Amino acid sequence: MKIYLDNAATTQLDPEVFSAMTPYLLEHYGNASSHHAHGREAKQAIEEARNTIASLINADPSEIIFTGGGTEADNTALLSAEGRRVITTPLEHHAVLHALNKPHYLSVNNKGEIDLAELELLLSDGVPSFVSIMHANNEIGVVNDIEVIGKLCESYGAIFHSDTVQTIGHYRHDLQNLKAHYITCSAHKFHGPKGVGFLYCRKGTNLSQLLHGGSQERKLRAGTENIAGIIGLAKAFEIACRDIDEHTHHIQNLKSRLVEKLETLPGITFNSTSATEDSLYTVLSVNFPPTGIDLLALLDQNNISVSGGSACSTGSASHVLQAIKSDRSKDTVRFSFSKFNTVEEIDYTADILYNLFKVTNNKIGEVEYSV
Repeated sequence: MKIYLDNAATTQLDPEVFSAMTPYLLEHYGNASSHHAHGREAKQAIEEARNTIASLINADPSEIIFTGGGTEADNTALLSAEGRRVITTPLEHHAVLHALNKPHYLSVNNKGEIDLAELELLLSDGVPSFVSIMHANNEIGVVNDIEVIGKLCESYGAIFHSDTVQTIGHYRHDLQNLKAHYITCSAHKFHGPKGVGFLYCRKGTNLSQLLHGGSQERKLRAGTENIAGIIGLAKAFEIACRDIDEHTHHIQNLKSRLVEKLETLPGITFNSTSATEDSLYTVLSVNFPPTGIDLLALLDQNNISVSGGSACSTGSASHVLQAIKSDRSKDTVRFSFSKFNTVEEIDYTADILYNLFKVTNNKIGEVEYSV
């Protein structure tokens, strides 16, 4: 049995998506910028995909710009800050943090939660601001109320960008109600292809061009379009929205099952609210007592793919775990789930961990390590 529990990093391509993409790899391969029949066919497919995506987030098709993924979408939005003061959090993805120059960081508590009163106090000083706050964190699963944040930004005339890469396809987004100027998407986070995503840019909002050299995407994003990828993105998003209730229920049950099993082990703690239903339902961040062995490697040897929020063997920790002051003495593992995971996989994973962390009968509360 090979078990993949690293779905926050990337997901398995849905066979239904692959089927939708295949004709645009083998048959309809024209360049959408060409003015012959092959080109017009490709262009029409792109626009149909744009219309599909726009309808799923209640936006206008002209507000959807196709990109090479979430990083490019975030970078492009941040480039458009145009001299405004940037307000963000220390928990943002590096696609945001590495694109900023001396932003103002909101404080976060040990769960990674921000104080909306602090944000409002900053916005009320009258300085033109650009606010960049992610919907849900990819490591610890803390969820921000972007609807409230959007309304707060609207009240003070601030531009609001939200990195929604971890939540597009997993939560419903209605851009008529959500007062965001920019949101971002990467197809491979919800069983679409890698290397394609989109940036939503609200009508009337400035958008600076990141890539130059062509007039594609209404001169907003140069480069020959990834037509098969765009088709796959639209199909994956359509499937995700179609089945969202079923998949949410399934994945939340898997996560809750693993939480229930891990809670019986000594010395286990969970980061942020990731063990609760208030968190991103696809992510569970767990701290394990140190064993002196490489826990990620052990799981890998047992055919379980996960990721780590820290690398205790080198004494380092991710910027997210540092920001929430997570216990550096423990080994952090991020389990992230998808619709393709099963109860059997969760139980097998728990069994492997049970075999490593045991409480001896005569030394209750102490950990016995066995590999």
